[in-house]
Amino acid sequence: MHSMTGFGRGSATAEEGTATVEIACVNRKQAEVVIQAPRELLELEPKIRKAVLNAISRGRIQINIQFERASGQGSPSSVDLRLVDALESAFARISEHTGRRVSPEAADFLRSPGLIRLEDGGMSGEAAWPAIEPALEVALEQVLAMRLAEGEDLARDLFARLVLLEKIAASIALLAPGRPERYKEQLLKRLRDAGLELELQDERVLRELVVFADRCDISEETTRLDAHFRRFREYMTGSEPAGRSLDFLCQEIHREFNTIGSKASDAAIAQHVVEAKTELEKIREQVQNIE
Repeated sequence: MHSMTGFGRGSATAEEGTATVEIACVNRKQAEVVIQAPRELLELEPKIRKAVLNAISRGRIQINIQFERASGQGSPSSVDLRLVDALESAFARISEHTGRRVSPEAADFLRSPGLIRLEDGGMSGEAAWPAIEPALEVALEQVLAMRLAEGEDLARDLFARLVLLEKIAASIALLAPGRPERYKEQLLKRLRDAGLELELQDERVLRELVVFADRCDISEETTRLDAHFRRFREYMTGSEPAGRSLDFLCQEIHREFNTIGSKASDAAIAQHVVEAKTELEKIREQVQNIE
C-alpha cells in the first residue's frame, strides 16, 4: 500500500549535458501531472507523462526539469552578413562625405538590432532525452520508496483502528439479542405506571413485542459489517492501489453503523455506535492519503 505524498530527485549526464529531475507528489483524488521544463524540452511531455503514470496512479505530481548543456555546447548563433555590409557601406559614405576616415567599432555592430542572432537554446528534446530519462527514473524510484514507507506506516495505523472497530461491532452484536427482552420490561413498566395491568400473554402486548423485535433486528447489518471488515483487510494487503476502494468501504461501514443506531433504539448500543463513528472518521482521514 502506498501513500500519495513523496519526493524524489535524480540527476544524470549524457553527451549533450546534465539533466536534473525533481518530483513532488501530494494528495489528489485523480492523477494530475504538472511539468515545468525549458520550452525546448516540452516536446518530451508525452514520454514523461507516460513514464510517471505507469508508476503512479493517483495524486498531484509536480515535475521540475533542468538541463545544463555540456561544455562547448553553447547556443548557436547567426550573423546577418547583409546588415554587416550595409553598416560598412554606411561608414564608408560617412568617411567620403566628411573627408576623413570613420571606421565602425565592435560596439557599433553590437548595437545594430538583428545583426547577431542567438538561437533559442538550440537543444532538442530528443537530444536531451538520454540524460533526462535516467534522471527521471532515479527520481521516480525515490518517490515510490517514500510513498511505500509512508504507506506502511498508514497501514499499521489503519489495522489497529480496524481491530478497534471490530471489537465495537462485536460488543454491539452481544447486546443486540437482549434488546427485545429489555424492551419488554420497559413496556410492562410503562403500562403499570399508567395503571394498565395487562398480562404478558395479552394479544396486544405480544403483537407490540413481535413488531419491535423484528424492527430492532440488526443481524443483517452486523453480518455486512463483518464482510466489509474482511474486504478492508484484503484491499490493504493487495498489490493494487486501494485508496478509492477503501474510501468507498468507509462510506458503507458508516451506513451500517448509522442503521444499527437507528434500529436498535438502545442507549448502550447507541454509545457504541458513537464510538465506532468517531473511530471511523479517523480512518477516513487516513484513507485520503492512500493511493
